[in-house]
Amino acid sequence: MKNAVYLLGFLAFFVLSTGIMFEFFHWPFAAMLMLVGFVLLNFGFLPTLFYRLYKTQKNV
Repeated sequence: MKNAVYLLGFLAFFVLSTGIMFEFFHWPFAAMLMLVGFVLLNFGFLPTLFYRLYKTQKNV
């Protein structure tokens, strides 16, 4: 599970930063890259991270 969080986080931020760079240089497919990056971030990385944090939290 720890590796999945790291992998999804890296992929999401890499694709998102590549899309931002493409947008900065006005290259094609910038919007598509940013969309894929946001989808990976919001529906892949964040739920996996929060699930892992929930499972490792101690009962109070």
